[in-house]
Amino acid sequence: MYPTLSSLVQHTALKLGVLTGEDRLDVPVRWAHASELADPVPYLDGGELLLTTGLKLDVEDAAAMTAYIRRLSAAGVVGLGFGVGVHHPAVTPQLLAAVREARMPLLEVPRRTPFIAIGKFVSAAIAAEQYRAVSAGFAAQRELTRAALAPGGRQALLDKLATQVDGWAALYDMAGTVTAVAPAWAARRAARLTPEVVRLRDRPAPASAVCPSGPDPAADAAGGGGAGEDRVELQSVGSGRVPRAVLAVGTAAPPGTAERYAMQSAVAVLTLITERSQAFQAAEARLGGAVLRMLLSGEPDHARAVAGDLYGGLLDAPLRLLAAEAGGEPEALTELGAAIEAAAHRAGEAVLALADGQQLVVLAADGGAAVAAGAAFARAGQEAGSGPAVFLGLSAPTGPATVDTAYQQARAALVVARRRGRPLVEHDDVAAGSVLPLLADDAVRAFAEGRLRALRAHDAQGRGDLVASLKAWLSRHGQWDAAAGDLGVHRHTLRYRMRRVEEILDRSLDDPDVRMELWLALKATGA
Repeated sequence: MYPTLSSLVQHTALKLGVLTGEDRLDVPVRWAHASELADPVPYLDGGELLLTTGLKLDVEDAAAMTAYIRRLSAAGVVGLGFGVGVHHPAVTPQLLAAVREARMPLLEVPRRTPFIAIGKFVSAAIAAEQYRAVSAGFAAQRELTRAALAPGGRQALLDKLATQVDGWAALYDMAGTVTAVAPAWAARRAARLTPEVVRLRDRPAPASAVCPSGPDPAADAAGGGGAGEDRVELQSVGSGRVPRAVLAVGTAAPPGTAERYAMQSAVAVLTLITERSQAFQAAEARLGGAVLRMLLSGEPDHARAVAGDLYGGLLDAPLRLLAAEAGGEPEALTELGAAIEAAAHRAGEAVLALADGQQLVVLAADGGAAVAAGAAFARAGQEAGSGPAVFLGLSAPTGPATVDTAYQQARAALVVARRRGRPLVEHDDVAAGSVLPLLADDAVRAFAEGRLRALRAHDAQGRGDLVASLKAWLSRHGQWDAAAGDLGVHRHTLRYRMRRVEEILDRSLDDPDVRMELWLALKATGA
């Protein structure tokens, strides 16, 4: 949740006064933005509290103030904070009338309250809420995992999940029959969703749907949480394209961040539980895959909690991560995985593996039999034929906390192995080089040209210099003044151009992956 105008007004240190809009102070504030522009709309996203001292506003012109406030309202501004005692001793009647007409809250900011104090309060409140939601989500994940690994895992997990989302949860088999539900009063509601579950079953997994459960007077009379309709979210459960079960979660309102984490964790853990029935060995492999995913996601503490006694010993040793792709027939990856598993079994080693048909990722003890078997298999495959049966990249020695970094090392080594036609490349072989030579590939250049094509087309029509502006901004790590200086334009011009880049590409430059892709695209095309 975002802070509200009410929370700002109630903060005694800010000393804000409410001039109008007292009945709309519960609106959330997504950001506090200060602007003295007569038209700040191009620099707004919506949901802001706009702060101004009226430096460039004709605050005594009723028509001008009406037009100004209407522009802000149309842009989604949730409130106006007017700093008095700087350029104007008080809010003028013309501005006050325009704000009242738009039904927009107007806050009076005293001279002794700097705008930055308001911005800091909003930023801190948003950060605190996000931290709370993420922390609650991870705590929920740990509780669900522990519950699932206990006797009666499915029912225990649903009990925990229903509590965490303040609603109910049910699990269905693929015939649409309810196999577990929590709390018990939700059984009738869950049973009415069988047609929706059957429809979801026929869609390729992973699949999801949102539907109402409808009111249930009988369940409500038995203590089932209100007489209105629930919002029910259905999620397929299973690791293949054909789901093995369906999870339903009913809540009174759309789930928040913490509840969303809990639901996603429940789906992931239930996937492991439902797949375990095939065979104990397959269940061990899937559990190992979950542990490896957590490690690859930078969650070593959660991985260790899930690993328990089964894989805990592996995580106490120095590790190596292997990333492999087939050089010819996809079956080679299956054979590589079997060779590694067999060597590990003979040596009494544990390994974690993930395979998706296109790539095999293995985490094993550094210097152990599994790593040696993987390297030997890769080399033997080249000696037996015209080219490597598999390409294998090997990371530097690592620990549980840096497995995500080790994966990037192994992937980089794998790319070099394939490009050079070598069965095995270690991270140390490429660590001293640059990634840029890896971009000298027709497919990479085609990808890069495609990524930049829309921007080049825009520039070709003489409507701006977006490609050069993007390069300058990225090269300066997003520092507006420095990049604008390199281009010889005002920083507001550069901000407008970056907003146009985001609109044209439909991608956010706040995403580091997007910035990385665009920078590499610029390098690959020589822009």
